[in-house]
Amino acid sequence: MYKNSKNPLYSRPDRKRGIGDRVIRFKCGLQNTIYDVLKAKGWQEVRDEGDWDFFWADVGWMREYFDHCYLEEHVKINHFRNHYELTRKNLMVKNLKRFRKQLERESGKLEASKCDFFPTSFELPSEYHIFVEEFKRNPGTIWIMKPVAKSQGKGIFLFRKLKDITDWKKVVKNDTYTRRDDKQEEKEAPETYIVQRYLDRPYLIGGKKFDIRVYVMVTSYIPLKAWIYRSGFARFSNSRFSLDSIDDTYIHLTNVAVQKTAPDYDPEKGCKWSMQQLRQYLIAKHGIENVENLFRLMDDIFIKSLQSVQKIMINDKHCFELYGYDILIDQDIKPWLIEVNASPSLTASNEQDYNLKLGLLEDVIHVLDLENKLTGKEKRVGGFDLMWNDGPVVADEGGVDCISTPTYSTNTFLGCHNDRKKQLYTQLKQVQATKKP
Repeated sequence: MYKNSKNPLYSRPDRKRGIGDRVIRFKCGLQNTIYDVLKAKGWQEVRDEGDWDFFWADVGWMREYFDHCYLEEHVKINHFRNHYELTRKNLMVKNLKRFRKQLERESGKLEASKCDFFPTSFELPSEYHIFVEEFKRNPGTIWIMKPVAKSQGKGIFLFRKLKDITDWKKVVKNDTYTRRDDKQEEKEAPETYIVQRYLDRPYLIGGKKFDIRVYVMVTSYIPLKAWIYRSGFARFSNSRFSLDSIDDTYIHLTNVAVQKTAPDYDPEKGCKWSMQQLRQYLIAKHGIENVENLFRLMDDIFIKSLQSVQKIMINDKHCFELYGYDILIDQDIKPWLIEVNASPSLTASNEQDYNLKLGLLEDVIHVLDLENKLTGKEKRVGGFDLMWNDGPVVADEGGVDCISTPTYSTNTFLGCHNDRKKQLYTQLKQVQATKKP
């Protein structure tokens, strides 16, 4: 695991280490980058059943224990109770469809059309017959099947012919029952899948398909308060794009878990570009105006997807969420939402990846401010920019440090310059000065 012990934010002797005079206690269900960050803070690790102030839990713990535990006023935990309303593939689509209909009723079709950023989708087996009707209306279309509760590309496949899905349906149906003493005993219900129209005109760089990982942090749903991280990355496929072979996962799936199994995969080089590299490339190819429009459309995806679950999310002042959004760009420079991850990978694939995730997680902790170092009115903390605070957040005049942006109104700078350490140091100095008697 990659280490970085030279972070000046953790080596200052005058830093305040706890709530009041007490050192902050943490629990962590993972042994990767987030554990490194929490240990480097100088906080006290709690094991077993000890009391804690901060807990980086897995979704399994939330499901089993969250409803049965008492949380003190100040504690923080990294998931909302029903986070799956946005991060489970079928529920995400269901909520987005409902939100689109709501917008159409309240504001008309033009406003509703701004939600057309996800592919035509159906849940199987419950919407199988509706899907078949759509399939027959669009002969020759490529579709993609995804299990709703799996990640890292597991169980995904593409198909062109209805018989391929029919064969899948038979397998599921036969697996639902088992024979025992000539009687049929019902087992668990068949696994739920989502089927989507495959985006077969992806934007290519070097002939290869890619998608974009963007980090969005939500600290409250009521009111909605969301931050976007300036850094992220583009994940490339290992093989050149082609529709001739829809069975080749190295062509069609950009998940690192899939690509790293390719025979010619280089773990040090990896298959990623930084968000800054991608932004610069797109500006060189298409100009600032087109790229700014692309990033504004991506901002709309983040906000509208969060709004689609805002009223049904169980808001809790103890909870926050770090989402990993996966976005695909097509040949028309239009962004599409592929999925939202509640547990984006925090395990580094190389040193560059480790440094990105280290900075990301350090800034998550800074935004939460358990050590009471901030004023609570900040629009930027490290690499995070506040993009929504019960409404759109407007950028401070003269505060833009993205050289590619001639004018900017919203406080979002995805892929822009990100000297997060300098910003944090200056910010903390300013806060300390204002707090002095």
